[in-house]
Amino acid sequence: MSSGSTEVQVRPGIEADLAPLTALYNHYVRETAVTFDTVVFLPEERRPWLLSHPKDGPHRLMVAQERDSASRPGRLLGYATSSPFRAKPAYATSVEVSVYCAPDAGGRGIGTLLYKALFEALAGEDLHRAYAGIAQPNEPSVRLHERFGFRHVGTYAEVGRKFGRYWDVAWYELPLGPRT
Repeated sequence: MSSGSTEVQVRPGIEADLAPLTALYNHYVRETAVTFDTVVFLPEERRPWLLSHPKDGPHRLMVAQERDSASRPGRLLGYATSSPFRAKPAYATSVEVSVYCAPDAGGRGIGTLLYKALFEALAGEDLHRAYAGIAQPNEPSVRLHERFGFRHVGTYAEVGRKFGRYWDVAWYELPLGPRT
């Protein structure tokens, strides 16, 4: 896969990705209201999260990285996940999805590549709906989700407080798999 002039590899996440995944996520914790985590993580603190996304099943982790060159390993450009929507058993056929791109990789199609690979990987799973919560404002994320067919289903007003202010979260829904 390519994005602009950069060759990009999208693959399932592995344990060796833990440090760069943590560093990428910590950028969003420190600098943005995209996530409502407020304290950065050490890689070991994120290990349970990484391990909760195996290479098969409904809860996946896909990473995008520059293709390796002879001179250096490929840099992590972003990741997408599908995670449990809620803990109760009746929610098992719903997932919450998210995508995070390296700050300098935004607008290059990395999120599109990641979601395309994630939804292709989930195609054979027993899933009915995907949900995405998008802290507002975040027009690039809204556009990405709408491009994949998500539709706005509601907004939680002032649901999270970070950086001394309250933030709304808009919720988006995407039907998955056959309808029953």
